[in-house]
Amino acid sequence: MACFTVFTWHFINVRYAPVYNTPVPFFPLSFLSEGHTGVGIFMTLSAYLFAKMLDGKQIDYKAFIWSRFIRLAPLLSIVIVYIGLTEYLPKGDIASYIKMIISGLVQPVVINGIWSITTEFHFYLLLPFLLLLMKRSKYTLGFVLIATIALRIFLYRKYGEIQWLSYFTIVGRIDQFILGIMAYQFREYFTRKHRFVACIGLVFALLYWQFDMVGGFYHNPSYPSPSPLWIYMPTLEGIGYASIIAWYDNSFQHSTGRFSRFIAAIGSYSYSIYLLHFFFFRMMAVAINSYIDLSNIHIALSASIIAFLPMILIGYLSYRFIETPFFRFRIKYILPAKDSK
Repeated sequence: MACFTVFTWHFINVRYAPVYNTPVPFFPLSFLSEGHTGVGIFMTLSAYLFAKMLDGKQIDYKAFIWSRFIRLAPLLSIVIVYIGLTEYLPKGDIASYIKMIISGLVQPVVINGIWSITTEFHFYLLLPFLLLLMKRSKYTLGFVLIATIALRIFLYRKYGEIQWLSYFTIVGRIDQFILGIMAYQFREYFTRKHRFVACIGLVFALLYWQFDMVGGFYHNPSYPSPSPLWIYMPTLEGIGYASIIAWYDNSFQHSTGRFSRFIAAIGSYSYSIYLLHFFFFRMMAVAINSYIDLSNIHIALSASIIAFLPMILIGYLSYRFIETPFFRFRIKYILPAKDSK
């Protein structure tokens, strides 16, 4: 779902399918018409899963960083090289290309969504510190969360806007990582609490619908937005997604049937789909728009499902022939608690 929302967001982008000035869709669909929120799902889920995997265990941090590098670098390297060959080399602007890559280690300047990989790697660097705080007390990370909000308030007052830092950098995304970890720590508060989580989901959906109605990502009233909402947007997304993830993970006996395995397979391919869809969504939107008028938001959202299907095959091929061959170089980084002495 995270992958699909991001794909849909780009598919209906104003440059290729001008739907931004149409009435906003039925309120739950605002998660798709404002599909940039899919990045928030990725961030929150990533933190939740690491907290779950490392609970009661030690981590070999060097092995962890190496394994994450092996998991991400092969496809990432191909995409970065392709961007250089197609975007920078024809212009003879190699200096700018090299500068972009070096700056991209810290700043969200690398195009095609690679900025989010940078931000997640920043989370990996903070992970030992966050896990240490988590072990000392369940509530410590809550104080860190308050501190990050206070930092954004300070930066907003200083610069007059905070959207760019909140969306594209660890300054905002840290809230979602923290809330993902906390959701696992406090998972008993969400287990089988169907009505409670339904209320959280409903309120979250209505808030996002309202956000969509007032202009969303690009038109509230401009980009970057001067709205103070972006001080709290990462937190609101983190609370909504962390609550649903913890509830879903702990409230059901999950299926292992064919459909479930198919959806899980798409999840396995999601990294490939995310990085590679930037090379395909434009031509898909243009091709479909030549047959179907995508100016209606509901039609555009429906068409995005059709356009997404070929990305599953593309994601599989990338996963099978680019990502999987490198898995054998990964190193075990989770150590049982007894090995930590």
